[in-house]
Amino acid sequence: YVVTNNHVIEGADEIMVEFSDGTELSATLVGVDKNVDIAVLKVETEGPLAFVAFGNSDVARVGDWVMAIGNPLGQGFSVSAGIISARNRELSGNYDDYIQTDAAINRGNSGGPLFNMTGDVIGVNTAILSPNGGSIGIGFSMSSNVVLPVVDQIREFGEVRRGWLGVNIGNVTDEMADALAMDEPSGAIVLDVFEGPAKAAGLQVTDVIVMFDGQAVADSGSLVKLVGKSPVGKVVKTVVLRAGQRKTLDVILGQRPGEDAILATAPVPEETIEVPKAELLGLTLSNITDELREENALDGSVEGLLITNVDESSDAYEKGIRAGDIITDAGQKKISDVAELEAQIVATREAGRQSVLVLVRREGQPRFVVLSVE
Repeated sequence: YVVTNNHVIEGADEIMVEFSDGTELSATLVGVDKNVDIAVLKVETEGPLAFVAFGNSDVARVGDWVMAIGNPLGQGFSVSAGIISARNRELSGNYDDYIQTDAAINRGNSGGPLFNMTGDVIGVNTAILSPNGGSIGIGFSMSSNVVLPVVDQIREFGEVRRGWLGVNIGNVTDEMADALAMDEPSGAIVLDVFEGPAKAAGLQVTDVIVMFDGQAVADSGSLVKLVGKSPVGKVVKTVVLRAGQRKTLDVILGQRPGEDAILATAPVPEETIEVPKAELLGLTLSNITDELREENALDGSVEGLLITNVDESSDAYEKGIRAGDIITDAGQKKISDVAELEAQIVATREAGRQSVLVLVRREGQPRFVVLSVE
């Protein structure tokens, strides 16, 4: 088997692998993972091939010496050396964990190994940052501890089977932490719960996930990585913060589907009962009636409170809330009528807090907003 970058072989009609002795072999594609830009190839030989072993990239430290091997600019097999400049870099993917190095990496180095000084492969050279396309000492190598499980799964299944929780999440800001009476802005807050493992386990919108499988969740990115590297079918203890209390849920992880399939599992709320309009927090609010649905072109599944007007001098207006937005949750509780929102505002004030966390949807997209209740 041969490991390289997906972008090296993507769209190829034929793949040839050249070895250091000049031998060329035809390769077949076993599978790819576009999320981390890795491809696994297979070649047929009469005898065993020399190979290098993956090391533990987690023990690599900033300042360690490394060597990059590749075919820069088509010049043939070449070695460059440098140090690890940074760890845990993210470029564009949810599962990114790049080692940044100043070892020269140019076009043609992609898919080559990054070695530590004991000869272990601790990364796969993947990308550079450059204003002119050449090396300026900012290269990125996908960490071996990300690559190795991907390679193992592609060899076994022909694809990558990542764990899936079934939630849409975001980071907890300082304002959100204050509104939720949290000591610090950590964890991942739930914006949506899809049909899947999380819903079956009892996770709810506005829950803050603070622990996953015994590990603290720093932010939404760290949770994505923790879930993604967990095996499908594993029962994981997940700790959430809900209404000021910690709650532990057992989640049986599913297999992550495609994005279209995830969107198809979005929750379909029940219709709400009509209530009068009210003005709260600088917002004119109304329950969603059939008439309002038609006027505002709202889907029949939408529930919550429709914002029909926003006072331009209000905190809500300053934070981007506009007429047509929908409030679905407040203070980590679902809102179906004005009385429930009023109750959450009163409870927030009685608890001595100055703001309440609300979940606002615009054209179906969720966003958390912290509003002053003073």
